[in-house]
Amino acid sequence: MANYKPDLSCQNKFIPINFSEQILPGTFEYALCYIIENKLDLSGFDAWYNNDKTGAAAYSPAVMLKIVLLGYAHGLISSRRIAKACENNILFMSVSGDVQPHYTSIASFVAKMHEQIEPLFTQVLMICDEEGLIGRNMFAIDGCKLKSNASKEWSGTFDELGRKKVKLERASKRILERHQSQDNLSEEQITQDLKQKEKLDKSADKITQFLATHHEKTGSKGKPVKSNITDPDSAKMTTSKGTIQGYNGIAINDDKHQVILQAQAWGSVGEQQTLQPAVAQLKQQLDKLSQTTQPTKQPIKFTADSGFNSEANLEFMAQSGFDSYIADNQFRKRNPLFKESETYETAQEKRRLKRRKGKPRLFTSADFHYDEVTQTCRCPAGKSMWRSGTHVKSHHQEYTRFCGYLKECRVCPLQAQCMRKPPIKTGRQVQFKNDDLRKKHSYMDKMKVKIDSPMGRRAYSKRLGCIEPVFGNITVNKGMNKLTLRGHKKVNAQWQLYCLVHNLEKLQNTIH
Repeated sequence: MANYKPDLSCQNKFIPINFSEQILPGTFEYALCYIIENKLDLSGFDAWYNNDKTGAAAYSPAVMLKIVLLGYAHGLISSRRIAKACENNILFMSVSGDVQPHYTSIASFVAKMHEQIEPLFTQVLMICDEEGLIGRNMFAIDGCKLKSNASKEWSGTFDELGRKKVKLERASKRILERHQSQDNLSEEQITQDLKQKEKLDKSADKITQFLATHHEKTGSKGKPVKSNITDPDSAKMTTSKGTIQGYNGIAINDDKHQVILQAQAWGSVGEQQTLQPAVAQLKQQLDKLSQTTQPTKQPIKFTADSGFNSEANLEFMAQSGFDSYIADNQFRKRNPLFKESETYETAQEKRRLKRRKGKPRLFTSADFHYDEVTQTCRCPAGKSMWRSGTHVKSHHQEYTRFCGYLKECRVCPLQAQCMRKPPIKTGRQVQFKNDDLRKKHSYMDKMKVKIDSPMGRRAYSKRLGCIEPVFGNITVNKGMNKLTLRGHKKVNAQWQLYCLVHNLEKLQNTIH
């Protein structure tokens, strides 16, 4: 019979510990301690304290910054978990010098970081540049949606929130009416109902106060958008895993070692609207870095996916000095490799069926028979359509529009596959682009020609390997996949701290 030594992993043991020997060269915590203690200027934190003559001694900003960044690097986003790690984890004890701050002190430090995060982020970038980690050959921008510290149940337009308030007041009134009509209720039931009524009244008052102190937000088209009572700066966002209440973390990085040069969190703002301020901040960072290094002579490539594509953004990038490659929604469909791929078409059809919940594909303009010479059109059922417009402008293009006869569309056997809803006022409408019209090419047209060229496709193909691993490292590897603060300023600082952890990790192998 085999005889093994006993496992004593669960047994307590008193042993002498030298904290300095626990931080080994080549590790993240070694690079973190070395950079904060020897490279960063933390004098800006001194303005937070005025306790040289009165008051208790404060925790050192260097120590607080080290334990917060180390906690984030290990997926400990909560200040309570970081505080507990400082008490129980030997690595956190070594980094902090056995300082054990209360979780409220850690939370307060992180909440005020928006005052100091910008200079710290720039200082770390300068260190990355000194170590040769920034190539300035190509930059890429993308976003990642993170859950905020707010419930999506408290989101809605002002009209929706008003209706919710009326429902809460009505429910509270029903409880009161029931008590007035019934005198034989038990004490336990009365206490429970009173608690429920107090909760309903408190929620209704919360909505009333919000509607009185805030202005309704409007979208890019001037229509009201949903606000959140708990965190008005956050927004409802659709992700691959459902709808969340959160922020969109935007980042621009360099392709050489995937160092993040610009980071900003946005709430109820569309992705297209973030490009111009992000590029403006990127230029400011490059100006600061150029003071210590020689600027490149060749134009820097800049890539972005279709979420950032718009006429205004393309015009802005054309004047920015970057060699831009920004895809549009039809970029993949124009790729001959994807056109000839059976697996791509199969995957596309599966996604369509999933979105349609098994319903058949609706007819598109390609399914209609359009004769450009005679300017006539027939629908998939073979019925003639009447021309309702010849110079219809939409998205910087001109179209010829046709409309089906209402009496024919109402009884058409293909109606379910042609229209989402049964026709009421008009029949099915379809439009075709006027390719023969001479017009000034838009920036979107110029970008299509540029990105469809062999050189353009080669440059854009590098975007995926440049920016996507950054978000994978932050959200999956490091576990920094949600936000614990509220308000745009605080959330933006926390997102930049997440990106700072990523950049410090890039310095891990260069500091020994």
